[in-house]
Amino acid sequence: MDVFPDFDGLEGIGDLREVIGALLTFVLIIAVLMLIVCAIVWALSTANGHHAAATRARIGAWTALGAAVLAGSGVAWLNWLIDLGQQL
Repeated sequence: MDVFPDFDGLEGIGDLREVIGALLTFVLIIAVLMLIVCAIVWALSTANGHHAAATRARIGAWTALGAAVLAGSGVAWLNWLIDLGQQL
């Protein structure tokens, strides 16, 4: 049995794909930039003894890293689920 979602069944699905792709690009760029900024602040505040700022920067860096991983792996996970659905 060949089961595959009908992506062309909705009107304007091409536009929706473009919007989602653009939003995913913005999320990845902002997450990587925030990771860089938070890592720099983390290093500087740790070197200067500002432990509260270092803790907040560390939390920001881990959050940005998590957002980048989730945004990047979301497409691969969805494609894997679609391929898995075809095999059923």
